[in-house]
Amino acid sequence: MKVHGTYKLRYRTEPAEASYLDPFGYGSGRTQKVVDSLRYQILQGGPDQTLRIRQVFSTPREIFRIEIHESNSHYQRTTLIDRDALEDLLESEDVRERILGDNPSAAH
Repeated sequence: MKVHGTYKLRYRTEPAEASYLDPFGYGSGRTQKVVDSLRYQILQGGPDQTLRIRQVFSTPREIFRIEIHESNSHYQRTTLIDRDALEDLLESEDVRERILGDNPSAAH
């Protein structure tokens, strides 16, 4: 019989290969899934979609907040990502055009 309050701790280690089948997986595979989801949602958005990217932290690590708002469906998504994930998201020319089209003052 176990003593009340004692539990085995299960430590997660990052698998050698990222699994896209594990929705709660951690590591680079999870980051890539979030970036792919953001890219898809930005590109599939209609004319009522508004996008906003803001830097919320600069130290100890740059963190950016991405807000996607669709007024027709009353939908809002807020996602926090780091600099590497943002650069990965902005690698797509279509995404850059969509973001700069919504906010001309966002040009670097």
